[in-house]
Amino acid sequence: MITIKKILCAVDFSEYSPVVADYASTIAKTMGAEVICLYVAPSLDQYVGFHVPPSSIENFVGEIVTGADATMETFIEENFKDSTTKGQVLTGYPAEEILSFAKDEHVDMIVMGTHGRKGIDRILFGSVAEKIVKAAICPVLTIRPE
Repeated sequence: MITIKKILCAVDFSEYSPVVADYASTIAKTMGAEVICLYVAPSLDQYVGFHVPPSSIENFVGEIVTGADATMETFIEENFKDSTTKGQVLTGYPAEEILSFAKDEHVDMIVMGTHGRKGIDRILFGSVAEKIVKAAICPVLTIRPE
């Protein structure tokens, strides 16, 4: 029998993230699993050479992470009321960070949306879900926004 004890719920705090959280929470309750809700803030390292002082970029990323930490707390309170859930905010390239985190934490399943960002974000970062589905060492449940 398949056992799922640890679920990684990757969110981007878009309007679709609560739907993704609902799937992760439902599976966690059914299987008696814990949830780690993960948000990856962009590192912006690729902009260091663009006449912007590195310290300005570091400060901006620091502010993003601080805001994401607060958003994560609220998101967990609103979307994981009956689940054992902890939040984690990382900085970097989303697909790489999610895959690395899933491996390091020995998660049994990843739950994520197929997309949440549009326009320039999609062009810059590509399809995070596609990269994860292709490279993950555990099952990945992708939720398509309605």
